[in-house]
Amino acid sequence: MRINQFNEQEIVTIILYTSLFFTIIAIGVIVFFYFSRKKIVQKELEKRDLEIKHQKQQLRAILITQEAERQRIAQDLHDDISSKLNIVSLNTHLLTRAGLSENDIMEVTTNIINMTDKALQSTRRIAHDLLPPVLDKFGLHAGIQELCSEFNSSKAVEVVYANTINFEELGKDKSLHLFRILQELINNSIRHGSAKNISIAFDEATGNRLCIYSDDGRGFDMNNSDNQNGLGMKNIQSRVDFLEGTIVIQSKLGGGINVNLSF
Repeated sequence: MRINQFNEQEIVTIILYTSLFFTIIAIGVIVFFYFSRKKIVQKELEKRDLEIKHQKQQLRAILITQEAERQRIAQDLHDDISSKLNIVSLNTHLLTRAGLSENDIMEVTTNIINMTDKALQSTRRIAHDLLPPVLDKFGLHAGIQELCSEFNSSKAVEVVYANTINFEELGKDKSLHLFRILQELINNSIRHGSAKNISIAFDEATGNRLCIYSDDGRGFDMNNSDNQNGLGMKNIQSRVDFLEGTIVIQSKLGGGINVNLSF
């Protein structure tokens, strides 16, 4: 009886300690998963905060760009078109005066025609800046060709363009964003880099469309955050995000710039 009683006590003790052991392990596992989950949630929240911050920066860059564009258009309308129309108006009123000779009437009429033509040219230029007609009518490929031709006609820079992909699947919105990216890059190459030669090449690899852009300008220091966080670069990045693409920019002082855009 004592042996059986002792064995029963040992069994009960073993069961108790085993239960306690597994309870401690269970509590440990629960605590571990709790803090692990808490850490994962915290990281997800931090990632989401960074994404929201990045989106706010992009939105701010877009809004600043749009506001600058509105101001530029307003300035063009006021300084260019309005001034020309004022001259047209003044000359028109001159025609109502009595005693004008035929030469005076001819001169005033010629001024009205010239100013009207210049106002129309300015209107076309502003409309072209907003949405190039060739891009809207004939697509991105024709739009880029015209863009390169316009810069080449200045004789200040030579832009070489090559393309082996079809842009039709992009749609007008994405085509316009891609066009604006190239505009921004070319303007930066000329204005800031004093480039004399620019190369633009579109190709397709592993299902991705690629744009390889390079120039022989003065380049810039990649370690300088101001060069990477300027309004122009933020504007480009926001457009790349709209294209659901990625962009890698490489440059160094005196070494030009190389841009790889995948979209």
